[in-house]
Amino acid sequence: MAASEFPCSLVVDVPLLDHRLASTAMRALQVDAELSPLVRRTFSLVGREDSAGDEEENSTILRTEYSATTNRMLRVAVNGFMESLGVVLQVMEELDVDVLESKS
Repeated sequence: MAASEFPCSLVVDVPLLDHRLASTAMRALQVDAELSPLVRRTFSLVGREDSAGDEEENSTILRTEYSATTNRMLRVAVNGFMESLGVVLQVMEELDVDVLESKS
């Protein structure tokens, strides 16, 4: 299908503490395929604009790009993504050793 068949789009950027956490979140969220053929989703890791140095290590922002046939389909897909993201972030906060150590 052509891009014109998916006119509604949204980019969601989620900044995380480091590359490892961003990569872990991306891998956890990627396993669930988008349920509707009317919605497309891609994940990537991007760096902060003000960061310098190793590009991979500075890739601490989880970027999720959505495109859909209608605004309603886009909203439904993003709502589901936000629920899943909330679960992933909560698990990382409660169980990740580095996150727990940084709170001490």
